[in-house]
Amino acid sequence: MNAASLPIISMTSLESAAGLAALRQAASEVGFFYLIDHGLNADVQQHYLALTRAFFQLPTTDKQTIDMIHSPHFRGYNALGTEMTAGRLDAREQFDWMNEELALATDQLRHPWQKLIGPNLWPSAMPILKPALTQLQQTMSDITINLLQKLCRALGVSSNALDHTLGEQPYTHAKLIRYPAQQQREQGVGAHKDPGYLTLVLQDEQSGLKVERGNQWVDVAPIPGALVVNIGELLELASNGFLKATNHKVESPTGGIERYSIAFFMAAQLSATVPVLPLPNNLKAKALGPTTDPNNPLLTEVGNNVLKGRLRSHPQVTRKHYCDEQLRHLLAKSFAYMPTHEICDECRA
Repeated sequence: MNAASLPIISMTSLESAAGLAALRQAASEVGFFYLIDHGLNADVQQHYLALTRAFFQLPTTDKQTIDMIHSPHFRGYNALGTEMTAGRLDAREQFDWMNEELALATDQLRHPWQKLIGPNLWPSAMPILKPALTQLQQTMSDITINLLQKLCRALGVSSNALDHTLGEQPYTHAKLIRYPAQQQREQGVGAHKDPGYLTLVLQDEQSGLKVERGNQWVDVAPIPGALVVNIGELLELASNGFLKATNHKVESPTGGIERYSIAFFMAAQLSATVPVLPLPNNLKAKALGPTTDPNNPLLTEVGNNVLKGRLRSHPQVTRKHYCDEQLRHLLAKSFAYMPTHEICDECRA
């Protein structure tokens, strides 16, 4: 499969039966596709990529003031080699932000995922970043809600079938990403699936993103103006496995080239439980249940499904903010299937 054969879906085509059929095929057979005519034009995308480059060019001391270690909500800056995927360190530098909310007091926590709720960390050295990224977050949220509703129609259910899980505003998580050049191909980010409903990726002109297809890893080469969309674990659950969250990874660039991208993840409210959609019989017959993986169980409780990845990916933040007695108790209760040392090797609940 090459760039031309990876499905290309036009948002404007999704008012027709043929367009919905193409979307259903792309989402169920590939799990990854390019989205065009989405409303975020190429010039605006280049503006945001320029902001991304500018952020990572800030002095290290400025970025360290908003290091994620300071955030129990997993927001802020990650230096090179501080995030883990599939048990190995990733060769990328990042800035994460989510919904801007007030944190709950410790005595208000009833579930460990509630500690994800909180404010973002913004760099004082770059005041333009907060309003710019807040606007991007809203734009991408609108795109994903629209696309989710079209996907529901493509699955033969009401376009609003999952709206109740979103509430007034879906849970969103986004990140600016820099993949610095390496001497040889390395794990920019390891093979993984995304925990939410949908992911949008805005790429620069450098390749590196790969999707697992059968026993092969297929390049997802950049197409100017197109966003890359992938299906997340919550849609695999909601469709009882008719849609599949697809493994993907990024290989580090070489030859002095850097790769920049922006990833946007949309999920249901953290408090929601994902329902199984009443698919029509012809699709239900092809829905053979979600993937079974003891190393990555898919959880219908949205907050836990999101939190499991955060805990594993950022062990330093986990050790600092999730290892007190109350949090260990809540984690052990919510993640009974997961050996505690997999969450934090210093915890023994």
